[in-house]
Amino acid sequence: MSNLKQLASQTAIYGLSSILGRSINFLLIIVYTAYLSKEDMGAFTGIYALIGFLNIVFTYGMETSFFRFSTGKNLDPSKVYYTTQSLLITSSLVLGSSLYLAAPVLSEWMEYPGQAYLFRWTALLLTFDAILAIPFAKLRLENKALIFASAKILNILMNVGFNLILIVAFPFLITEGIIPEGFLGYRSEWGVEYILLANLFANGLIVPFVWWKAGMFRFQLDSSILFPMWKYSIPLLFMGLAGVTNELISRLLFEYLLPENFYPGLSTREAAGIFGANFKLAILMNLVIQAFKYAAEPFFFKKSNDQNSPLLYAKVMHAFIVFCALLMIAISVNLYWIGPLFLRSPGYEEGLFIVPSLLMGYLLLGVYFNLSIWFKITDQTNYSFWITLAGAIASIVIIWSLLPIWGYFGAALSTLGCYLIMCVLCFFYGQKYYPIPYQTGKGIFYLMLGFAISYGGFYLELEHSTVNFIFKNSLILIFGAFIFLLEKNQIMSYLKRDKK
Repeated sequence: MSNLKQLASQTAIYGLSSILGRSINFLLIIVYTAYLSKEDMGAFTGIYALIGFLNIVFTYGMETSFFRFSTGKNLDPSKVYYTTQSLLITSSLVLGSSLYLAAPVLSEWMEYPGQAYLFRWTALLLTFDAILAIPFAKLRLENKALIFASAKILNILMNVGFNLILIVAFPFLITEGIIPEGFLGYRSEWGVEYILLANLFANGLIVPFVWWKAGMFRFQLDSSILFPMWKYSIPLLFMGLAGVTNELISRLLFEYLLPENFYPGLSTREAAGIFGANFKLAILMNLVIQAFKYAAEPFFFKKSNDQNSPLLYAKVMHAFIVFCALLMIAISVNLYWIGPLFLRSPGYEEGLFIVPSLLMGYLLLGVYFNLSIWFKITDQTNYSFWITLAGAIASIVIIWSLLPIWGYFGAALSTLGCYLIMCVLCFFYGQKYYPIPYQTGKGIFYLMLGFAISYGGFYLELEHSTVNFIFKNSLILIFGAFIFLLEKNQIMSYLKRDKK
């Protein structure tokens, strides 16, 4: 139980930065939907999906590789840090320069004619992200959770601040005649441009702080460390590419696969903006998973040599499923007021019905992260590629076949379907090569029941607003009470053991 408490405390601290910070960032959707056009929202959705893909290429699995080799018995953690960071600095400069030069071609290919500057800024943003990855990982490995959280929150606060200045404050000051049109080169017709610039400024300014807090660094490429790390990380690169395909392919391809006039009165890019805005609401689940991942990845590796680690992993998985199923229900039944609160312009609410499916998809992603520990600690990362590739293929097939028919819902199903397939495959091979005593039957039952209650609570409406709110939220309490009755003996056992 002490191990679970340790993981929970670390998750809480990382959650402070991830949930609080990203929640602040999440509030930007109010600004974007209120001040920007649906076309700008569509551009934001597509360009940031591309950034998500390229982020994997720029870091190519080195973060996980750094954790693995820094905790090795015969390696100096400092040398591992120097080598990993030196490699990423070198490769990021090469990849960033290549993307910068290719910006005019990329802008035409993605149907942003005359806007090559968007992709030049993207190249700089990706370079900053890559050279921050290993210093942030080092802070996590050294259990400097408070410093990590502070840096993340500072970065997000700067990003939000720049967004508010560029998208809200400057137009207001120009309209009121306080500053002239074109002040400091400001262009009123820009929208997505200012989202990118705000992100770029914030990431560039945080680099010195994070490098300072991560500790001393010197450029060093040790071949005795480099080549084994490279061998370990290459499958993770392909896994990452396949994984990000699963997560982002629907947003990247939406405007290109949706038939013209599928939604009357909306261009395909505007419809992509609606889809992307509703996808953002599902980030509430992803925030919890990200916080859990920050704490769990180094925790899992450190506990991998313990004799009872399989039982510990099973307990963590079970607790994760219960908590996230409750969260999925809580968000889904309250979408009727959460949606209008964050999506400020008319028209966005027509995509709300996809959010429960997206929440379930992200929950399954968290389940997959728990399951994937077997190939990470046994160094069989080649399985990660094939499993994630299967999910990517499923994602592409689903979106290609269902988006032109079902629109928003077809795109959402690609997220749910691919993570379900990945979970099934990862569980099957994991039990074969590294058996973990998961409570499989209970876990599946909780997930299915939680998903059914989520959609039921979303669609069921009562006339009186107060009664409707009480009824919907009572579903959370009913599900929680049901879980408690089934888990009562196990919970009491944990509490007694902890007292001893």
